[in-house]
Parts: sequence; structure tokens; C-alpha cells
Amino acid sequence: MPSIAAVIRKLPRIFWISNLMELFERWAWYGFYNSLALYLTMSRDTGALGFTDAQKGIIIGTGSMLLYFLPLITGAIADRVGYKKILLASFLSYIAGYFMMGHFQTFGWVFFAYIFLATAGALFKPIISAVVAKTTDEETSSIGFGIFYMMVNIGGFIGPFIAGMVYKLDWDYVFYLSMGVIAINFFIALYFFHEPSREESDEPLGRKVLTAFRNILVTLSDWKYVIFLLIMVLFWTAFNQLYYTFPTFINDWVDFDKLNASLSWLPWKFTPVGITSLDAFFIIVLQLFISSLAMRFKPLHAMIVGFLILSAGLFFMFSTRSGWGVIFGLLVFSIGEMAASPKFTEYVGRIAPADKKALYMGTSFLPIAAAHFLAGILSGKTYSNIGSLYTLLQKEVAARGLSLPEVGEHFTKNDYIELAATKMQMSREQLTRYLWDHYHPDRVWLLYAGVAVSAAVLLFLYDRLLLKGADMRNHES
Repeated sequence: MPSIAAVIRKLPRIFWISNLMELFERWAWYGFYNSLALYLTMSRDTGALGFTDAQKGIIIGTGSMLLYFLPLITGAIADRVGYKKILLASFLSYIAGYFMMGHFQTFGWVFFAYIFLATAGALFKPIISAVVAKTTDEETSSIGFGIFYMMVNIGGFIGPFIAGMVYKLDWDYVFYLSMGVIAINFFIALYFFHEPSREESDEPLGRKVLTAFRNILVTLSDWKYVIFLLIMVLFWTAFNQLYYTFPTFINDWVDFDKLNASLSWLPWKFTPVGITSLDAFFIIVLQLFISSLAMRFKPLHAMIVGFLILSAGLFFMFSTRSGWGVIFGLLVFSIGEMAASPKFTEYVGRIAPADKKALYMGTSFLPIAAAHFLAGILSGKTYSNIGSLYTLLQKEVAARGLSLPEVGEHFTKNDYIELAATKMQMSREQLTRYLWDHYHPDRVWLLYAGVAVSAAVLLFLYDRLLLKGADMRNHES
């Protein structure tokens, strides 16, 4: 059996170029994406947009849903038009999209900009994984996809970590950094990316897209697979709260001053954006160890355990004002993610008929797309009524019969909070503690952890009742 070093030496140049682009693309994306919920909802006097949680949920949920649905179409387009042309179009669209996100101010235009940006991502998303598949074989694929997954998480760590340090200086830096990193990718693609071998086809593009949709319907005729995908919608809905709700929750409630005071020896300070990068950091450090444990279990069993661990992580993430408690919750959350997410891909690949593996792998993005839309709903008005400091303060102001101006262009959310605190004869910290103690926003963990536990219970019933505990072997019986 060849050594890992020997296997790595067999990987061609185009493999490494593609993975470098993946790292930069994830750097740009997660630097922007992990801070997006805050940018949309924070007070306008911070340079953010001051939207409501409901508006945030609509924007992120709809756009992210398209990001994961459109690759079913854009993958077919890339196969027909060519990978390099689509990469260049994607990167130019990314740059324009980040620019628009940083400069548009109204809900309608920001919604448009994020849809545009999601379309750019959908053009890119299927290409690099296809290149990795085309440039690896049976001997090198395991190492090749392992490197690919590592690039995703390195980018996913660097992007939010840097964004977390610069967004408090000026939100523009977040968008300009993403634009700059994608510009590097554009020149890498232009000068160093060479088209891998692909089958030439004279089939019209429209017919190719229709064929892709017909293939989806064929795959979804497997009713047991459809039930499995519906269960996975719940898991991904709970998982996505890491991006949709967690940054706004900890920005409202967690005492970062105490956390940073206890870590005064560090050359940086933790922020609500920077702390989300720890999820990717934990994956980089622990994924091989967690995978070595998970490989001892059947995929469904490992996923059930992963769902439950992730739900425990959500409890710690949303039930405390302690920075250390939040970090511990993120660690538990990431362990659940590491146990469940790779096993999801493995399970789909193993239950797929030999002649339909690509189809099954393609449709595995459908529950992720649907979950983004559902996550947007749960992080919108639903979260706002339970956990938003601004909304809970409005309730308290109304209950006390206080008169405060409406938040608008010249009276921001921060102005509202400061004036309310003054009228209630409290400091900002005293007000936050009062609302925490009297309105219990930590209850939101019941909602998000409950969704993850529901997924675990339903997957257990799916295994025991539909598959009768035989995992993959009875899937098609």
C-alpha cells in the first residue's frame, strides 16, 4: 500500500490549483457570510443596515436556498460551456456582488444583491468538486477529497477570523477583503487553470438542463430516499443557525468584555464574527480524530449520535451569557457536525445504485437548500419574538408605558436602547441583564436544539421501522 506522501505526489498540478481557488473562495465567502446576519441587523450608526430579523431571514434564507439549488443547473451549464469560462464568470460576478452588498442600503436592493451573489456562488460550487473527482482515481480519491475538505475549512477559518477583527473598524473592509481575495482567484483561473478533460457534447444547453431536472425526478422516485432527505432538512435547519442566529444572539447578550479580559495576553479580541470561526478551527484540528471514531459505526447510527451532540452544542451556545460557555458550546456543536456531516455524504454515496451515484449526490443538496429557507424563517420573526434584545426591549417599553421615538434613518437601534436605558435608570449592561432575567431569551435553545433532536428521533425511527435496522442493505427493498 503506497504511503500518503506517494499518493500526494500523484495528484496533478490542476488539482492543487483548483484547491487553492477553493481555499480563497471559502475565505472570501465565509468572511462575508459569517458576518452577514450582523451586517443586516446591527444599528445603522455602526455602519450596518439596521434591518429587522424578519428581513434578515428572508434575505439569507432565500439567497442561500438558491445557492444550493442552482448547482443542479449550473453544473450542467459548466459541463456544456467549459469550466474555465464559468469560473471567470463566477469570479467577476462575485466581485460585483460583494461590491453591491457593501453599497446598497434598502431592503429590495440588498435582497437583489444577495441573490446575485448566491448565483455567483452557484456557478462556482459544482466546478471544483468536479475537478477533484476528475483528477483523482480509486487510489488517490480519499486523500484528494480529504485535502479538498481541509481547504474548505482553512478558508472557513481565516475569512471570519479576519472579518471579526476589521468589521468594527469599518464594514467596508469586510466587503473589500472578499473582493480582493476573489480578484486573486480570477487571475489564478485566467493564467494557471487549464481545462480538465471533459466529454464534448452537441446537446443543446436547454435540453441538457431539462435532462438534469428529469434525472432529479427519477432519483426522487425512491420514496425511502425522499423520506431520508426530508429528515435531513431538519438537521441542516438546526445547523444553519450557526450563521443565521448565533452571531446576532451573542452580539445582543454575551459579555465579550469579560471573555477578552481573561484572554488579555492574546494579540486580538474576540468578536461575535470572529468567534464563529472557531467552528472551522475545531474541524481542522479534530476532524481526523472524530472521523476515526465515527468510522466504527454505521452511517445512520453515527449521524443520529452527531445530531444529538449538535443539539447539546446548541443548548450551550444559546443558553448562556458567558463567552467561555459559548466557546464550549461551539466545540460540542462542531463535534456533532464532524460526526454527522461526512456520514451524510457517505450514506448517500453508498445507498445509490451503481449507475445513479452522480444523480443521488446531486440531489443530496436539495435538503440543504430547503433547510436554508426554513432556517431563514426560524431566525426571522420566530427568533425575534423570543430572543432579540431590541424586540424584547420594545415589549418592556410598551409594558412600562414609556414614550420613545420610532427607529428610523436619524434615530437608530442603538439610540433607542440607550434612551430606553436612561428612562429606565439603568446602564446598558444592567438593561441587558434585566431583559435576560425577565424575558428569558435563552429559551430559544429549545427551538433550535429541539429541531436537531427531532431529526435524531426521526432518523432512528427511519432506521428501525423502514430499514429495520439493516442500514443500507434494505434501503431499496
